Amino acid sequence: MNHPDRRTLSLLTPSGHLTLGNLLGALRPMAAGQHEADCFYGIADLHALTTPHDPARLRDTVRETATLLLAAGLDESTLFVQSRVPTHAQLAYLLECTAHTGELNRMIQFKEKGRGVDSTRVSLYTYPALMAADILLYRPQQVPVGADQRQHVELTRDLAIRFNSAYGPVFTVPEVTVPPVGARVMRLDEPTRKMGKSDASAAGVIALLDSPDVVRRKVARAVTDSDAGADAVRRSPDKPGVTNLLEILAACGASADGLTTYGALKRAVTDAVVAELEPLQKRYVELAADPAHVDAVFRAGAERCRQVTAPVLAAAEAAIGL
Repeated sequence: MNHPDRRTLSLLTPSGHLTLGNLLGALRPMAAGQHEADCFYGIADLHALTTPHDPARLRDTVRETATLLLAAGLDESTLFVQSRVPTHAQLAYLLECTAHTGELNRMIQFKEKGRGVDSTRVSLYTYPALMAADILLYRPQQVPVGADQRQHVELTRDLAIRFNSAYGPVFTVPEVTVPPVGARVMRLDEPTRKMGKSDASAAGVIALLDSPDVVRRKVARAVTDSDAGADAVRRSPDKPGVTNLLEILAACGASADGLTTYGALKRAVTDAVVAELEPLQKRYVELAADPAHVDAVFRAGAERCRQVTAPVLAAAEAAIGL
């Protein structure tokens, strides 16, 4: 049973194909926690517009992501596509009217994505206000956040406090919490870099819909090292490739006992990953053959989001003078 007094919110940007890292580090824990909170999980398609994109590919990626969220077992959560809940964009503008340019200038992700680029979209500069709206609309008490997004949630808190101080107590000011440490899956070819959606076509990234043969080829080419000793298969800071393979193996619920060579380790990782992906891929095929069902789930989710967020937007509009 869901707990309406505890609300969990997370949005995934459809910037590419979901990966094994997304499954082990995010989707699986999200599915496991559905019974402990009132969960809202969205596809942040508006965030995907902040950088150059192909419209047809974006629509296909949103469709694939929606189907994969259901295939991963998130059928007891409120699932939605961000653009189908207009309150997100509407509140974002009010928060843009609350934010200061100095704050947005300091946003690390804007600096990183804009580095070495002749020009960037205005939305890339202002999207922290949209991210703040994504959070504040649902009035969560706590927001679990990783290090890469902590700055944006701190800005969300600052905007909520400033708005409340200037116009009245509209927003719940969320506390920033550190989520439990989940599986951190790195690229197979560059084990110091996180396995990301935007790199899903790369040789070192396992996409959730990769076939067993593709998984086998990618794992076989995974970086290890030249150590051939009896204790070569071990976790160590100076063995990032081997450590990553062992982390993947453990996250898939398999044991490394008895593995003494890199070949044996890679075969074990391949078998574990294929076994992890098999039920998800089977369910994906079933859902992809019934797109009306997927549409109905997300349509119902968007409707619930509109009902939940409309009073918050109305209160903010009234407070600011609209």
